[in-house]
Amino acid sequence: MSATRGRPQGLFVGLCTLDVIQLVDHAPASNEKLTAREQVVAAGGPAANAAAAFSHLGGTARLLTAIGSHPLGLGIKEDLGGLGVAVSDLAAESAEPPAVSSVLVTASSGDRAVASTNAKGHRLTPPDDLDVLVAACDIAEFDGHHMDLALTAARLARTAGRPTVFDGGSWKDGTQNLLPFIDVAVCSADFRPPGASTPTDTLRFLREHGVVWSAVSRGGRSIMWAGPHSGGTVDVPAVRVADTLGAGDVLHGALAHHLAVQGPLTSEGFVQALRGAAAVASRACASFGTRAWMQGG
Repeated sequence: MSATRGRPQGLFVGLCTLDVIQLVDHAPASNEKLTAREQVVAAGGPAANAAAAFSHLGGTARLLTAIGSHPLGLGIKEDLGGLGVAVSDLAAESAEPPAVSSVLVTASSGDRAVASTNAKGHRLTPPDDLDVLVAACDIAEFDGHHMDLALTAARLARTAGRPTVFDGGSWKDGTQNLLPFIDVAVCSADFRPPGASTPTDTLRFLREHGVVWSAVSRGGRSIMWAGPHSGGTVDVPAVRVADTLGAGDVLHGALAHHLAVQGPLTSEGFVQALRGAAAVASRACASFGTRAWMQGG
């Protein structure tokens, strides 16, 4: 479906973290101390970054996630609010610290190393108004974290006729149960379903589990895609990479925005949406941190 009222409405379900990002000359050796060139502290996580990108591109984004009432969590909410993302915090009563991602970005290549607890420790109960939130959106996106919540929301979206997008960063327990409710899946090369060892295997697996439109991103290489009757590749614009952190999340947020404003999917429309999303993600890669890209327009 396409957005029928002003700005497209996106519902994003999944992980939100506090990202502490350090730009360094090289990854440290054992017991080595480094002085970072730059530092960014911001809200992060696949669903949160995708929601921020969706909002930055002109959409209205709501994020369903777990953050909590810890002071660090308050900073996350303030950051997302400044980016135009409405947050439904389903762990609002928790005083525990939010998940923190420690990130080192190598200045010469843009490669990153990440350590995080992700969504451990949170089993979220769907909000009472979840059906209302789903009915109000033009598209729903899931990153595979908080799987029980994702399953409930994806079922409601399918019933309501809302298109669903899956961000497959890595295989997670329960993913096979979510896929039958997904219309569009875009996965990284690190997403390895059982028995899959190549992107072609992944695309085949997704089709066999009910996903009609799928793609596999491969960093700076072309994106492989498959639809009901055809498939192919989409080139990724070449840029000087400053930071690959969050590039996949921006890709998904931009793709959700493209899909929300265009009509029913065709092969040509899917390729155009992938090409447009890849261009946006490439621009984000050329900045240190997705916040720098957003601030730069």
